[in-house]
Amino acid sequence: MAQARRVIAHLDIDAFYASVELRRRPELRGLPLIVAGSGPRAVVTTASYEARRFGVNSAMPAARARALCPDAVVLAPDFEAYRRASGEVWSLVREQVQLIQSAGIDEAYLDLSEEPFPVALLRRLVARVHERTGMTLSVGIGPSRLVAKTASASFKPAAFVAMSREQAAAHFAPHAARVLQGIGPKTAERLAGLGIQTVGQLQAASAELLAQRFGERMACELQARAHFHDDSLVEPVRIAKSRSSEVTFPTDVADAATLERALIGMAAELGEGLRARTRRARTIAIKVRLDDWTTVTRARTIECFTDSGETIAAVALELLQAYSPARPVRLLGVRVASFEDESDMPTRGTPVQLVLPL
Repeated sequence: MAQARRVIAHLDIDAFYASVELRRRPELRGLPLIVAGSGPRAVVTTASYEARRFGVNSAMPAARARALCPDAVVLAPDFEAYRRASGEVWSLVREQVQLIQSAGIDEAYLDLSEEPFPVALLRRLVARVHERTGMTLSVGIGPSRLVAKTASASFKPAAFVAMSREQAAAHFAPHAARVLQGIGPKTAERLAGLGIQTVGQLQAASAELLAQRFGERMACELQARAHFHDDSLVEPVRIAKSRSSEVTFPTDVADAATLERALIGMAAELGEGLRARTRRARTIAIKVRLDDWTTVTRARTIECFTDSGETIAAVALELLQAYSPARPVRLLGVRVASFEDESDMPTRGTPVQLVLPL
């Protein structure tokens, strides 16, 4: 029996934060724009494409971005405005599409397998979003999330690309392996140690060689990604497996009282969030990053589920005091997990190859 086709789209709002700022400040259009905080450890939230031509990228230290593009207009981020703008865009999308999985404030996956004319629908959506909000969407379409995401990300801005699995495997073969989601800088470095620099080289790599370096399970996953095999579903509701709050201090902190006050505040925030979602957790953890970038975590699972900020704070404080950082602290965080309403992950479907005419 023939399996039904899968049509998955990945939608990404181009230069989202910068686009929101330009909508409010149209006089800045055409100028290099950087959205970043002003602290000594601030990083770039986003940059307009004019600034990106100077080498400015998201997550880059703001000081380096200013050095690369000294004439850029630098604006502090306004996350409340970004949330409102995001809501406008995805509300328009949800008017037309049922199966949507948010992947962040500015991107989402759509399952259009039941749509008779998915490409036409997406073209209408792109036009409607731009007309109503001024935002430009990049769109990747394929038989899986991996193909769709890779296509949209690689052809930005204003991408509109459809690929089958085979087309993606052939097109991205000369590209660096890091084009594949799930291959970060450390994995790419380990692959390079084996002489594997590109997607094509990973496709052709010996399974035995990869297994020796990464283990059999990860070796299989790496080669599956290189050939663009992916059966992950678009899941409209994503249940978080943990919730966390953390702070990077403007200057490294050695004072125990300051660290404890920060922990208590984050614990209260987490407790409030749990109660708002009618959730309770049993595992409480802290994350401590020292001034030399040493990062440690400590966790404890308590007997009863809780949504109490006081309980979370008490356990977090005990964990911090037991660890007793020997050096000043750069970053401090609190996390809760092991929720009482957790369920097993759903089973995955099997993708069918797809070629869509544009």
